[in-house]
Amino acid sequence: MGAELLVPAQAEGDDVVLSWEGEDVLAVRLPQLSESLDHILVAMERRHGMPLAELDRKTKQEVVRLLEARGAFAVRHGVETVAGALGVSRFTVYNYLNRETALSREKAAKGE
Repeated sequence: MGAELLVPAQAEGDDVVLSWEGEDVLAVRLPQLSESLDHILVAMERRHGMPLAELDRKTKQEVVRLLEARGAFAVRHGVETVAGALGVSRFTVYNYLNRETALSREKAAKGE
């Protein structure tokens, strides 16, 4: 996901320092969430073997569902970033999200 490994002496405020038996052995610098979203989108393109914008509607809806599960839409401008990658409007991404919410409620009502 784009994390960077550092020696503990290079760690800064938001870095995660890992200790082993009381001694700092490694620091991890996590990427900004927006960078992570870019990495996730690239990985999804690799998995599908084509640009996300070339996927059919049903597959795009599945991509949005997976991205929502990974918290992609909690990132500032996440909807805009995903819409751009999918080649759809923000409105379409919101429709896909609302569709998934409606389907989940319907399944819950049926006891599935």
